[in-house]
Order: sequence, then structure tokens, then C-alpha cells
Amino acid sequence: MKTYDFDAVVVGSGIAGLSFALGLASRGRTVCIVTKKNRAESNTNYAQGGIACVTSSSDDFESHVKDTLDAGDGLCNSAVVRQIVQDGPERIKEMIQMGVEFSQLEDGRVSLGKEGGHSKRRILHVKDVTGRAIEQALLHGINESPLIEVREHCMAIDLITTRKLKKFGYTGTDDENRVAGIYCFNEVDHTVFALRTSSVLLATGGVGQVYQFTTNPDIPTGDGVAMAYRAGAEIRNLEFVQFHPTAFFSQDGKRFLISEAVRGEGAILRNSEGEPFMERYHPRKDLAPRDIVARAIDSEMKRSGAEHVFLDITSMSKKELEERFPTIYAHCRDNGIHIEKDLIPVVPAAHYLCGGVATNLSAETSLKGLYACGEVACTGLHGANRLASNSLLEALVLAHRGVESVDQFLTEYPGEIDSLPPWVDGNVSNSDERVILFHNWSELKRTLWDYVGIVRTTKRLERARARIQLLSREINDYYWNFRVEPKLLELRNMVQVADLMVQCALQRKESRGLHYILDYPSLSPEALDTTIIR
Repeated sequence: MKTYDFDAVVVGSGIAGLSFALGLASRGRTVCIVTKKNRAESNTNYAQGGIACVTSSSDDFESHVKDTLDAGDGLCNSAVVRQIVQDGPERIKEMIQMGVEFSQLEDGRVSLGKEGGHSKRRILHVKDVTGRAIEQALLHGINESPLIEVREHCMAIDLITTRKLKKFGYTGTDDENRVAGIYCFNEVDHTVFALRTSSVLLATGGVGQVYQFTTNPDIPTGDGVAMAYRAGAEIRNLEFVQFHPTAFFSQDGKRFLISEAVRGEGAILRNSEGEPFMERYHPRKDLAPRDIVARAIDSEMKRSGAEHVFLDITSMSKKELEERFPTIYAHCRDNGIHIEKDLIPVVPAAHYLCGGVATNLSAETSLKGLYACGEVACTGLHGANRLASNSLLEALVLAHRGVESVDQFLTEYPGEIDSLPPWVDGNVSNSDERVILFHNWSELKRTLWDYVGIVRTTKRLERARARIQLLSREINDYYWNFRVEPKLLELRNMVQVADLMVQCALQRKESRGLHYILDYPSLSPEALDTTIIR
């Protein structure tokens, strides 16, 4: 087994991981980015809406803070919210300096969109490809840095900690558990290698792929949360999964995101009878917070038996739509829907994880040397429901603050481990029964969709956990008896995260934000986090 040394390792190549790597490299630190696809493939690349940030004289920090707290349904950390909102403008300036060209009005002012839950127009965007534009700017910087190495088509397997190393005879200077490195699998040559480092940043995104229907690409399989849990880090609030209300409905099961910004520009949701219905559910109608809109759509579909509802943006002209939403317009057109005159069939789909690996405002987890940033992290910003377009803002701010923390940490812990134990396959063989993996993969996704979805019950959650535990035993047996491969590693992480999600959901005896459970329809008097530590 080959071992490579770096000051820091970043797992994931989205906005959080890339901006962190650039920041740390600017301080003279060596960084290795591990990404399981090519470097541009991430959730960031698919982000349409934009970045919520106070940049207009008609807006103010207090309004943004209030909107975030209101969406979070009493569970946000107000100090965290305030700090991230206040740090936002400086991070936007940095993005502009890096070459991100946010859309402008004809008079040269930045074009600011409005999305559900926002009281003001404050969404900076690059048409409907904001994430892609940011990713390209960051990747340009990455490619220019001699201190950053990107290992594509490589998947992190597990963190190496000093506690684990003691089993191999290592004795540290104290009993505190710390990060010592990470094992990774190279999908190209099918080998395992180790990265020796005292600091690892998890920037792996969310858990969308545990659900049958999701707006996410193929990569978010809960890897970061699962690895952090197995290493002993605190996990928080995994019951809060945001279902985006408007994903394009198609019979093949694939879901394409129809950005909330479309409703921000005047689109109206209509049921199968063509009636607008959101006024029956919330005063803000179609611009209500996402959890309310998703439940409203779910209710309308169950009432009528329809497979989907409709989104009506026929109030805009073809020219306006092609200019503002070119990607959405083209996708709908390619599927036979001309949105300047046709209604768009939409359904909710799993979209964003509001919980994750617990961190502070410096991206530090409960495990020394382990950091987390982006969707994989739970900072306290989102609470029980994420305010639209706050995610990219959080990633930029926490990555910047994390650089400060890691740079200081590396001064104190430059690396004490002389060698890492080799990866041992033992007597395992290559699998000749991959069909088991695909069957388990499908069963897990259906179980989460059916039992841990938009509306829950205790009975459904208990059924889900029983099935997940059976799958877990089968998958773990498979893991220890066959050589590792990407699908097996992903499935191992997915079943781990699924079990943690159900555990958190069963802990919460109330309906709050994204967790709506029929057994406990009311809010508890006190808003508390759910936490799990191995």
C-alpha cells in the first residue's frame, strides 16, 4: 500500500472543499483533494438558484437573520445565523474577484432574485447555473496552485484515528482521539492507498441518494456522515431532510430541479384540476417555506390521486424565460414542454440535508483534526428547515473560517505518526454476486422514500429501521468477505446513514420544520437538537 503525506486532506470537490483548499494553500499548506468522480462533479455544479446575501441598500442583515430563523422553526442557532449572514458580503466580494460574473440588470446593478421564505430580493445568481459558474472559478484557482493535488475517481473509505492505531501498537502523547489519516480506493487501478495527515475536511455533500427520488446527482451517498460517525464524531439532526417542492416529473423516475427562483419570478402552483392551491396553506402562497410547499403538494396529490401537480410560469415570455432560466427552459423543451405556454409537471423530491456532522463556526467537529463544511455539516444555520439559497452562503463562510482554524491546528499538531498500517484485504475475493448490491441498493432507497418521507408516523419509522438493520447486516457481511469497490463502499455508507436518520427521527417527539410526524403533530415547548455519538 502506498502512503502519501499532506498537511490537509479534503474529501469532496464542491464549493466548500474547493474554497477551503484554495484558502489553505494560500497559507503555504499542502492539500490533497479526494473526489469520487471528476473534479467538477458535485452538488454545487447543479445548484441553480444562487447565493442569499445582503448586498442591496433596500435589504439589511436583520431581515436576512429573521427570515432564516423563521424558516428554521425555532431550531436555528441565532449566533451562528447572525455571524454567517454578516460574513456573507466579504465572501461574495472574493467570488467576484475570482471571476464569478453574477447576472446584472440593464442599468448595471446586480440582478437579485427572490425565493420562498425571503422577505426581500437578495439572491445573487448567474442565470440558472450559479453553482456551475462558482465551481468553474474555483477550479481555475485549484488548477493554478502547485500546493494542491486533486485525486479524481478516488473514494474515501474510512478515517484513520489514533484510537484505531493503538490496536496496531501506536502510543500517542495523550489519550485524546485524533485524526491520523484516511484510507482511499482508486477506482482506476482498483488499489487502496493511504493519505497521512493530521487534518481532514469532509465536504462530501448530503444524502440524497438514499431516497428513490432526488434532485441530487449520483454522488451524495452520505459518505462523510457515515465516516465521521464510525470515527466517533457527533452527528446531529439527521431527521431534517428537505424535499424540494418542484422537481420535473417524468415517467422514468429521474428528477430535474425546477428552481425556486421560478416561483420567485411569479410562477403559480396548480393542482390536477388547474386550480391554484397554495393560498389554502400559507399567507405567502407559492413563496412559503419549502417544507410547507412540499407538504401542500403532497396533500393535493394524495387528495386527487394525481402523480404530480403543475407549475405555471406562462406569465413570462419565451425571451424572458430563455434569458433567466436557460437550463430549465431547454430541459423542459427537450421533454416536450414549452413553458411559455405549457404547465410544468412537478413533484417533491429529496433535495438537502439540514443535519449532519456537528460543527462549530470554525468547521471543527467533536473529533480533533476532523472538520466538516457544506451540506455534510450541521452548524446550526438551517435549524429544522433551510432557507432557500443559504447553503452556498454557509459553505463559503465556513470554508473561510475553517481555513483559519486548520492553519492554527497544523501549527500545534504538525503530524506525529511515523507510519500507517497497511490496508489488509486478507483472504477476501472479488465478488461474483454484484446483483445482491443492486437489490439492496433499490430496497434501501424505496424503504426511505416510503417510510421516511415528507409525512411520517412512528410505525413507518419502526418498520423502516427493522428493514434497514436487516440490510445492514447483509451489507456488512458482504463488506468483510469481498474486496471493496465503489458501489459496495457507497452502499455501506448509505445504510449507515439511513439507520442514523431513522434514529434521529424516532428521538424527535414533535413535528418541527421538515420533520412532520402524524403521531406528534404539535411543537414541543423546548426546541432541542437530536444527537448521536458512537
